[in-house]
Amino acid sequence: MSKKTLVSAITAALVVGAASTTFAANNPFSDVPADSWAYDAVSTLAADGVIDGYPDGTYQGQNTMTRYEMAQIVARAMAKTDLEKADKALVDKLAAEFADELDNLGVRVADLEKKSDNVVWKGELRYRYVDASSDAVSKITGKKYNDNDTSQVMFRLEPKAYIGNTGWTANVRIDYEMDARTDSNAKAVIARSYVKGPIGHNTTLTAGRIPLLDTYGMLLDEHMSGAQIDITSGSDKNFTTSLLAGRYNPGHDNPEKIDGQIIDNITSDFYAAQFNYKSEKFDANAMYAIMNNIEPGSKDWGTWAGSTMYDYDKMNIWSVGGLYRFDNNWGLLGQYAVNTESDNSDDKQAYMAELQYKNANIADPGSWGAYVAYRHFGKDVTIATTYKDVFNNQKGFAIGASYVPVENLLASIKYFDGKDIDSDTDADRFYLNLDFFY
Repeated sequence: MSKKTLVSAITAALVVGAASTTFAANNPFSDVPADSWAYDAVSTLAADGVIDGYPDGTYQGQNTMTRYEMAQIVARAMAKTDLEKADKALVDKLAAEFADELDNLGVRVADLEKKSDNVVWKGELRYRYVDASSDAVSKITGKKYNDNDTSQVMFRLEPKAYIGNTGWTANVRIDYEMDARTDSNAKAVIARSYVKGPIGHNTTLTAGRIPLLDTYGMLLDEHMSGAQIDITSGSDKNFTTSLLAGRYNPGHDNPEKIDGQIIDNITSDFYAAQFNYKSEKFDANAMYAIMNNIEPGSKDWGTWAGSTMYDYDKMNIWSVGGLYRFDNNWGLLGQYAVNTESDNSDDKQAYMAELQYKNANIADPGSWGAYVAYRHFGKDVTIATTYKDVFNNQKGFAIGASYVPVENLLASIKYFDGKDIDSDTDADRFYLNLDFFY
């Protein structure tokens, strides 16, 4: 792909994205800002009897809600068929604002779909700088890893097409990534391509080249070829059971390989069952995953910090975790996982504890969040973690902060200080990330 062609494609995509009626998805469990117009809209609907509020019939502004909670309220309002014109306009405006969360709840926003010609465009332009150093010695080159800095630009397109009035969607993610300093190693791939929709009461099927993510992303944030079934239950749909089966092989075509993800270059059969519970104050999850017929990737790649390639032909992974919210600002996240097929006590275990303060919301300029964490990511169980502050085969402390200077721009910095697990040598890492969403 020539530079001229790439620039033209990116420009065209940005124009289409800017004309779209939707923006990048927010974290569904981040708070709706206390001064958001949505609270006044919901209070009006409650006063008009469209939805139930507090005992006095109102929604009290001092009690903030998450985007997910707000979407549940909007979904109930959308179910009413005898709305006054003014109330219907409010409901439509709320539905457009919380379209992504409603979609995840299985509620279609028909008016929004018509306006966007049944196709929703999202995307991301990202710059990432990483400066990592380690005192370990490569087992391939025999040389010491002193410094390993990277500077990358990534452009991502994520179109979603609604399939008739079936509740099904077709989803694609296209990634283009290159070295920002040399304009080398540029590669564009279709990282994900799948369909998603209801197959029964409270049951959703996702099939194709699908996202693969454990609840908090400690072990997996990748994709696979296969299928996932999600079954929700409980009066507030707060229980979810997920069943997954497919072929895991992201290392063959994924442009976003992170140095130090030792075993994400493997190929294997993948089967998992995951259970999630969500409430206002506490979330919990458990997962059991099996990876069979593991085939290692190239021996020339994946040897960061002197580690070896994964050399087992099977994994049995157990994981439990939870998130407790003390109030609207403070939260404590924890997760533990073990691969019972590994015989090394350090390599077979992964665990972390993270104290969180506030949350950066890309729809709320000026919002910010910070955390401090301890992580131990054993290389026989941490496959492709979503946490970019610590590599797998490393342990130590990490701190980080995120800030939203303007709407849809997220700036993040992270720092890690610890050790490489296998060699017990010092390691550290500085991480800078700028994400422009549209």
